[in-house]
Amino acid sequence: MNVDRSSLDALRIQRGEERPPARRAIWIAAALVLIAAVALGWWLQRPAAASIQVATATPAPAGGGTTALNATGYVTARRQATVSSKVTGKVIEVLIEEGMQVREGDILARLDPATTSAGLRLTQAQATAAESALRETAVRIEEARLELNRARSLAEQKVASQSDLDRAQAQLDALEARLAAQRDELAVSRRQVQLREQDFEDTIIRAPFSGVVVSKNAQPGEMISPISAGGGFTRTGIGTIVDMNSLEIEVDVNESYINRVAPGQPVRATLDAYPDWQIAAHVITVVPAADRQKATVRVRIAIDEPDPRILPDMGVKVAFLSGETAQSSGAAVVIPRAALRRDGEQDVVFVVSDEKVERRAISVGSAQGEEVTILAGLTAGEQVAIGGPADLKDGDRVRVAESS
Repeated sequence: MNVDRSSLDALRIQRGEERPPARRAIWIAAALVLIAAVALGWWLQRPAAASIQVATATPAPAGGGTTALNATGYVTARRQATVSSKVTGKVIEVLIEEGMQVREGDILARLDPATTSAGLRLTQAQATAAESALRETAVRIEEARLELNRARSLAEQKVASQSDLDRAQAQLDALEARLAAQRDELAVSRRQVQLREQDFEDTIIRAPFSGVVVSKNAQPGEMISPISAGGGFTRTGIGTIVDMNSLEIEVDVNESYINRVAPGQPVRATLDAYPDWQIAAHVITVVPAADRQKATVRVRIAIDEPDPRILPDMGVKVAFLSGETAQSSGAAVVIPRAALRRDGEQDVVFVVSDEKVERRAISVGSAQGEEVTILAGLTAGEQVAIGGPADLKDGDRVRVAESS
């Protein structure tokens, strides 16, 4: 049997050809392992994300601008009164407590009315007696007119003498004069009644205007008088009422800087009790008188929107604002002072977005407490970094820590 040798050679397996592909696979695997090792090393050795806190930029209050002058003062009430009585008497009832809202005409307290009510009853009796005497005189005048008519008729008939006629006329004239005097006496008696009624009304102490009671100064059983007793135990007031709608701010400005203040100028006020709350206000007037001892001028400031948190005699810091406004495309914003950083001569902040920070140059306006107004470079709603390393750079990764 003849076998085609070339055909057998074609069917033979060439084992030597497997080696080159196997070596290539090994080299590829080794390269992948090396790349993975390098990537792992880079991942493990990369800088850790800095831990920071963030704050959101909020719109600045209306009328924001740069601060022309800072000053301190107090909240005062233009309408405040310590309510007393018009007469001296003993308090029998007090109807007020601190913090109570009262309206004009409400009864605050009552004094003992025993003496005034007795005097009122006496004058009323005197007026009644005067009215009775007046009616009696009126009846006697009518009788005297009848007598005069009869005497005149008899005199015409030559029955009565002229003297009888004159006597009847004189009697009528006397009674009419008495009637006029009694009318005057009745008018006086009625005015005395009105006076005693006013005295009785004065024992009831009423609110002179609507407001809030801030102090209660008297108790039942104490004596009260509109005039000071000179160190005795007599009170001079029932309580103090403040009209909360009349609250304003008074500050003393050094006369060297009073040229920076003008009526109508916008003001940003901050109460010592609420340092994070900014109150919009404006200058009412600059009082045209200086204190020569303190070298200051008093300035009255109106509060634009009354708030129950604002109380009389609270300490307040005010910033008189200039007319400069934010020059950015948006409005000025407010951020915490802790977010500000200094890079050479430039004020900067780091804006947080997608776990990275962006360096942002800004224009700083007024500062009030722990907050500053940013005139340009930030928009409301953006988050700025607070804290973190001192060498924080643009593009650094950050991790937002939860506020404690």
